[in-house]
Amino acid sequence: MKRTVFRMLDEVVRDWPDDPYALRKTDSGYVATSFAQARERSRAFAAWLISQGYKKGQTMAILGEGSPEWICGEFGLMCAGLISVPLSIKLLAEEIPFRLNHSDAKGILTTHNQLEKVLAALQNVDDKGLRIIYLDEDLDWAKETMEKKGIPVDRLKGFSQVENEGRANVADPASGVGAALDAIAEATAEDDVVTISYTSGTTGNPKGIMLSHLNYWVNCHDAIDIFQLPPHYKTLLVLPVDHSFTHTVGIYTALVRAIALYFVDSRGGGIATLRNIPINLKEANPTFLLTVPALSGNFMKKIIATMEEKGGLIEKIFKNGIRAGIRWNGNGFHRPSFGVRAGAFFPYFFAKIILFNTIKKKVFGDSILFCVGGGALLDLKQQEFFAALGCPIYQGYGLTEAAPVVSANVPLRHKFGSSGSLFPSLTCAIMLADGSEAPLGVTGEITIMGENVMKGYYKNPEATAQTIKDGRLYSGDRGYMDEDGFLYVVGREKALLIAEDGEKYSPEEIEEAITTSTDLIDQIMVWCDHKKYSCALVSLDQNKVQRFIAKNGITSAESLCSALQEEFLAFKKDPKAKKVQNAWIPGAFQILSTPFSENDGTINSTMKIVRYKVSELYKENLEYSYSKEGSQTLNPRNLATLRELFKLS
Repeated sequence: MKRTVFRMLDEVVRDWPDDPYALRKTDSGYVATSFAQARERSRAFAAWLISQGYKKGQTMAILGEGSPEWICGEFGLMCAGLISVPLSIKLLAEEIPFRLNHSDAKGILTTHNQLEKVLAALQNVDDKGLRIIYLDEDLDWAKETMEKKGIPVDRLKGFSQVENEGRANVADPASGVGAALDAIAEATAEDDVVTISYTSGTTGNPKGIMLSHLNYWVNCHDAIDIFQLPPHYKTLLVLPVDHSFTHTVGIYTALVRAIALYFVDSRGGGIATLRNIPINLKEANPTFLLTVPALSGNFMKKIIATMEEKGGLIEKIFKNGIRAGIRWNGNGFHRPSFGVRAGAFFPYFFAKIILFNTIKKKVFGDSILFCVGGGALLDLKQQEFFAALGCPIYQGYGLTEAAPVVSANVPLRHKFGSSGSLFPSLTCAIMLADGSEAPLGVTGEITIMGENVMKGYYKNPEATAQTIKDGRLYSGDRGYMDEDGFLYVVGREKALLIAEDGEKYSPEEIEEAITTSTDLIDQIMVWCDHKKYSCALVSLDQNKVQRFIAKNGITSAESLCSALQEEFLAFKKDPKAKKVQNAWIPGAFQILSTPFSENDGTINSTMKIVRYKVSELYKENLEYSYSKEGSQTLNPRNLATLRELFKLS
């Protein structure tokens, strides 16, 4: 039988038709859409799409918060033979048109929170008849909003409307729509594309990653096999649903084991959504949780702060218990010595009984077994802390081009600090620059072969050929395998920023914006490797800065540093500069006394910055940017550098 998402959907409906699949928060609590209902709603939407003349292979985008309607929308596109283009809700209006134009989208599914941004983007979309499918129920508000923007209301359709129209067609045998839907599913090949997921490119425009039915099938079943998941777990989906990790491990893997997906209440927008996470966690009472370092880090800080507020004996039991638990667990793979475990036994298990179980229940509910860390690399401190607390977070590694999971730590086999064991169906080779395979423990580029590897980049054969060579996916990530078969990821060769929550962004866009708006900065490298904010390293055009000093009568390093900070941010008011999401604007920059050069390997022969070389050479400078002192541009080191370069007081 063909390995397709259709088959996964059909089999879960056959085995668990009435089990809850997708749950939306309403005023009366969580309301479930069952697996059978999800399939029926998806086919109803697909029937409407067919009635409107949409054809196999065409595309539609989805930009919205997670909900049963989001899932049914994507499955409906699939049932009609169309391809879904999931977009991030964090996109700026200026970033949407390229994705819609490049993917040839014929429509976009969106929500209340995202509609105004979508409407603002439409003026730069090539298809002036592009349809909007509205996933929320306040359709009158949506129509009024469109009228105010001067956009024809007939381009808007409510999802419930199209469902009802399509449902009538499916129910009428004479229409032939039901048979047409069955024929589409039957004709679908394993290699057919399900989604085109856009990721930030290293040279400006993002690339569309084509993932097939087989890609999703293999990655989902690998996840089930390696985690040995039984049926009927439940989770609260915290990550955005366009996120490839959530897409595969959440939406699609749920079909294999009848997992119930609770969505965070997004009513009221982004800030309200964040506030609702702790509330929804208690309501969903999940068995496991897909998390990101930023979220779990906040949980850890709040737990520690709460214990410190209690003070006295409680604080002492808690902190001694955590320390003892870390000793008891060791690295999770190699068992600590008898002496170490004996010394840790009493304070650890006493704290578990007295405190840890209660804390875990208050934060995650009383059903939680474990969390899976995705989107970004989880630091060792968090891994050790939550394992000691009794709610381990198992870190994995992946990339969208691999659908996305490559490796994972799991309950039965894990090692703290690593990215886990490889998924069963794939092979991974660490390749050196000379094309040979690295021995164990030696760092090189992580490459992957397997049926999870993407079909390619949409309308970009050149980039596809550069990334997939002889069937092998070159990840652009650097890592090594240890003697126990665990993968370690140590850095990135690709020029991508990665935030603490796993969001990615192209640094070139920021760098271009900054250098476009000032000529005082000669070189710049923006950096973010799983941190709360990005930072930058800059070298100055000393001649131009000297003239700037003379022209403005600057006599102190403090005055110059403040002026350079204004110059650094001048792009924000420059209409010619590219717009940059606020979250990615560097929080601080460090001034280098010498520029990047070919001599130290930080510049290559084509005068491009070799980012991983810079990060290795200037590691201490980058780490300083995340210290209390270095997080401010007006810091002692920058002032000392300016005094040295320009002989200022």
